[in-house]
Amino acid sequence: MTLIERTFREKIILVGVAIPPATLDETEAHLDELALLVDTAGADVVERVVQRRDRPDPATYVGKGKAEELRQLSLEVDSDTVVFDDELSPAQQRNLEKILGRTAIDRTAVILDIFAQNAHTLEGKAQVELALLRYRLPRLRGRGLSLSQQAGRIGTRGPGETQLEVDRRRLVRRMTKLEAELVELTKNRRVQRKARQRGRLRSVSLVGYTNAGKSTLLNRLTHADVLVEDRLFATLDPRTRRLDLPGGEGVLLSDTVGFVRKLPHQLVEAFRSTLEVVKESDLLVHVVDSAAPDPGEQIDAVRSVLDDIGAGDIPELLAFNKADVTDEAKRLTADHAGSVSVSAATGEGVDHLVAVMGDRLRVTDSVVELVVPFARGDVVAAVHREGDVLVEQHEEGATRLRARLDGAGAARFAEFLVS
Repeated sequence: MTLIERTFREKIILVGVAIPPATLDETEAHLDELALLVDTAGADVVERVVQRRDRPDPATYVGKGKAEELRQLSLEVDSDTVVFDDELSPAQQRNLEKILGRTAIDRTAVILDIFAQNAHTLEGKAQVELALLRYRLPRLRGRGLSLSQQAGRIGTRGPGETQLEVDRRRLVRRMTKLEAELVELTKNRRVQRKARQRGRLRSVSLVGYTNAGKSTLLNRLTHADVLVEDRLFATLDPRTRRLDLPGGEGVLLSDTVGFVRKLPHQLVEAFRSTLEVVKESDLLVHVVDSAAPDPGEQIDAVRSVLDDIGAGDIPELLAFNKADVTDEAKRLTADHAGSVSVSAATGEGVDHLVAVMGDRLRVTDSVVELVVPFARGDVVAAVHREGDVLVEQHEEGATRLRARLDGAGAARFAEFLVS
């Protein structure tokens, strides 16, 4: 069961609050994105309200007067639910629902709902359910003593365990079970990752804002044939494919879940094991939707999440996507040194992107010189596979190689190393 029912298209009122330093224009932009999230969740926006406040009201977030206005507006447009752009505390949510006479939820609930719809794998479903339970636990409501379990032993007379306590314990047990399952799934994922790493292939991850075109770019680069949809959070589970760079070396290219402003903390925690593929990457290709209203703010939102998961120090290559639909991609590329403009849809600039990826990866390699006896042709072949051979000369009884290798590769051929 998700947080928004889909037996019909719900009517939604959106509410944004501009609290300094946020401006009204920024709040409107956030509501535009929230409207897309609500549409993705399967509901229709019928009205939107923006308020300016110095600080949130502790009881209702918007203040009692504005809450009464929202109640009247809800009656006029016959809305089913009021969605707030900022996260509501459990107390604020309860107070608002009493005043409004209808459901009040926040952006976090909408995003969790979308994730619940899009989770298909065993790990994805467990991660989303865990995030949902973490969100719901502090929002459980008691139903009075009429639903309490009466106890009659000495020291236990009077009201016993309330239904609230029963529900809370049930949720905690389920969360513990899910956490244990995810630990096992994470172990399996790490074993698979180590097996790939033994193949001596570098790892590159596609990261970026949701719907920026990461899956389309993965398909363009590797012919992966993964799901591509023009909607938010279409991809939840990472997909990894091999990509051969112009120098002949191969890398593992992974598509990852998209990020968004105000990404719920519960989701970041639940998907932490999945996001380990990002943390262990040698390079991040940060795909940016250059046709978005504010690409710079989306870049900042993605980098904020990368910092949260411990991936903020990994080398980053900005790729401004959708160059086929806007000239903004080329302008943004000019403003960000070392970035590239591409069109994942048409293939424009993709060859240049792959070449730059190879260059960025080689920067971290060292150039070494090896002397390999003619009898060890297998070593020469292995050096060609693992690195970039710059010079190869045949001398008396041996082959002299000048090659670019990473640290592990240089260590593997240490006995043939001369400089």
